[in-house]
Amino acid sequence: MNELRSHRWFGEPGQDEGVRTLSHRSRMRQLGIGADEHLGKPVIAVLNTWAEINPCHMHLRERAEQVKRGVWQAGGFPLEFPVATLSETFQKPTPMLYRNLLAMEVEELLRSYPIDGCVLMGGCDKTTPALLMGAAGAGLPAIFVPAGPMLRGNYRGRALASGTDLWRYWADYRAGAIGDCELADLEAGIARSPGHCMTMGTASTMTSAAEALGITLPGAASIPAVDSAHQRMAAASGRRAVELVREDLRPAQIMTRAAFLDAVTTVLALGGSTNAVIHLIAMAGRYEVPLELADFDDLSQRTPVLADVKPGGSYLMEDFFYAGGLPGLLSRLGDMLHLDRITVTGRTLRENLAGAEVHDGDVIRPLDKPLAADGGICVLRGNLAPDGAVLKHLAADPALLEHTGPAVVFEDHRDLQRRINDPAVRITPDSVLVLRGSGPLGGPGMPEYGMLPIPDRLLAQGVRDMVRISDARMSGTSYGTCVLHVAPESHVGGPLALVRTGDPVTLSVSRRLLRLEVDDEELARRRAAWTAPPPTFTRGYGALYQSHVGQADKGCDFDFLARPGRDPWPDPT
Repeated sequence: MNELRSHRWFGEPGQDEGVRTLSHRSRMRQLGIGADEHLGKPVIAVLNTWAEINPCHMHLRERAEQVKRGVWQAGGFPLEFPVATLSETFQKPTPMLYRNLLAMEVEELLRSYPIDGCVLMGGCDKTTPALLMGAAGAGLPAIFVPAGPMLRGNYRGRALASGTDLWRYWADYRAGAIGDCELADLEAGIARSPGHCMTMGTASTMTSAAEALGITLPGAASIPAVDSAHQRMAAASGRRAVELVREDLRPAQIMTRAAFLDAVTTVLALGGSTNAVIHLIAMAGRYEVPLELADFDDLSQRTPVLADVKPGGSYLMEDFFYAGGLPGLLSRLGDMLHLDRITVTGRTLRENLAGAEVHDGDVIRPLDKPLAADGGICVLRGNLAPDGAVLKHLAADPALLEHTGPAVVFEDHRDLQRRINDPAVRITPDSVLVLRGSGPLGGPGMPEYGMLPIPDRLLAQGVRDMVRISDARMSGTSYGTCVLHVAPESHVGGPLALVRTGDPVTLSVSRRLLRLEVDDEELARRRAAWTAPPPTFTRGYGALYQSHVGQADKGCDFDFLARPGRDPWPDPT
């Protein structure tokens, strides 16, 4: 197959002969691979984010073997490449700092090696967008294999939801409602199998978005990680990767404006994570597709929430899978989607959904009985967030969605931890907790600090929600009246930097408003007195990051990667 990209490296004995092709073939033999094993076959890179420190991906070493089995079955030649793992649990200050690094690694690896197509293996929050962003720059045929959700947790006969129930029981512990023994049982039972969070957190939100985009096999995102269907999906994805090369079907043909709008609609119908806003905008930028905050707000007002899945609902991803999974939910949405666009299967979305059914109408609601009438995420603007902020009002106390209260300001996360329970800090249930210094530059990396803790003394009084505002993100498993992604961030002089304790702050979801009730002249005086904080990094990747990262409303991508165009392929000879 002289048309294969890998042919430029290997040629054929006696034809296209050169010292480089001879050298490349000899080194394949050094690897123990004979010419008859790989020559003329599509070379499929299996990019695996497995690592011993990433519990969400602990099974991906095995799944890679099943992907490779599928590649062999279809007549391809698989090569597994380890790429950076972004473990949401362990990587500090936040894996969001390294999302763009993984995307760069993927793009350059695919560009620089003799590869014809690829299988992208990920699932833990930032791996999905990073892998798909990298694939955009490389432009090779690609298919995504989601890691799958873990099994439901168990605590004294009750189902546990990763993240969501951790925060709830931790609040009970701080309030004195449970003790150390209960907490130990919770710790042992909340995460008990391979796979990412089994709530509709960022992981399931983003893998579902990938499926809605059309870059996975139908139904792939909902399969529990330990279900044998997950192994079969991995092998089928390997087979399909080879076919993609032969059909020359590339991600840019799939990841269109219509596909991204459908991904947004899907996220909203799922009651998905606010993190999807940042990631989908960044992903769309890599594919030269216009997508902005206004698209989310517009679609949110027209999209009902149909998935009754925690944290906004009652069930877990295992229940969602048995109820019909994402194909079942997409079939409910019907003509709200662009059904005639092409997907990675080579068929249209309409064809993929033929025969999809919902088996439990409590888990995946019908359109006339939604969990919520709108998509649960709203975009706020005002003098406190001129470039926008987001709120997942589906997961908020309805009584707080129209609220004005006095600000209590914390300079950064360390200041928050130190003073949140200080009796000298006058905090009441009506207070508006404000955290700054936590955005893309200030965090650094925009950590998930946005679910600010409620003071212990208020928890003991039964308070479980307050208005909280920050330039941070929050976990998709979190909940509460948490205004996030305030842009521009305080670190670059955004209005959040000008708020003072005691200032009245207004949140109005009905008006999509976030306003600091301070007159313009006073704000101008404060701005004149503001000084920029020093840079966090002086060298290395951190210095590159802070020199080029964008704000939240632009997806936090690097300016030099969000540019249109594609770099030329290297000459292997």
